[in-house]
Amino acid sequence: MAETLDAGLLEQLQEARSLAGADLTGADLSRFDLYRVSLTKAALPHANLAGGRLTGTDLSQANLSGANLAGADLRGANLSGANLTDTDLTGAFLQRADLRSANLSEARLENIQLDLALYNTHTSWPDPFRYRSSGALGPGASLNGAYLNTAHLRGVDLTGARLLGAYLSGTDLTKATLDNVSFSSANLQKAFLTGASLRNARFSGTELQGADLRATNLTGADFSGVFSIAGADFSLAYGLSDAARAQLLSRPATELDVWNAFTRSTTRRSLEHPDSD
Repeated sequence: MAETLDAGLLEQLQEARSLAGADLTGADLSRFDLYRVSLTKAALPHANLAGGRLTGTDLSQANLSGANLAGADLRGANLSGANLTDTDLTGAFLQRADLRSANLSEARLENIQLDLALYNTHTSWPDPFRYRSSGALGPGASLNGAYLNTAHLRGVDLTGARLLGAYLSGTDLTKATLDNVSFSSANLQKAFLTGASLRNARFSGTELQGADLRATNLTGADFSGVFSIAGADFSLAYGLSDAARAQLLSRPATELDVWNAFTRSTTRRSLEHPDSD
């Protein structure tokens, strides 16, 4: 069971913002703001947070180099920009953690759990860790068949990701970067894609019923063989070629004349009058 913090350590966290000399084995630091706290071997010899609970904790830009976080619960933690070089994360739980721009060089990641953790092109991984197939979300991620229904993925960068057969119904992908993504046979029903970049995305066999595609960048997007666009709203979308627009408008009336329950527009109207709300 995770230990609670004593008064002295709590004061140290809140005022000194340093954990030098503290023993945090199994401690509960859930949702603490540890912004830029130092946990290096130099500042905290033999630092040990093994099995510690840090769910939802703000560790953005923290220095955790060399720390022992084996088996630690870091679900939903903000580790963006954190220094995790040579950190022991064996068996740690990092589901939904933010690892964007984090440095995990030389970190030990055996049996780590990374489902829905976020990374970007500035995240450094140890070689030869296969982060693209780890369940984490970022550029080039392999997410074929992934269950991401209703996930909150606003602004995520999934450039070049593989989402064949993925389940994305109701997922919030507002302003996400989805360039060169293959959505073949994926379920995007009622997904929120407002303002997303979908350049050169491929939609063969994709279910787009009720999807919100308003103000999306559809430059080079390929809708050949799309499964259904019934109720999808393309209002204010740009970059769609005349040929692609004509192709979509050739779909049956049973798709084009369906109302989008959220935006109150039909698919036909959103395609014929792209500048309308």
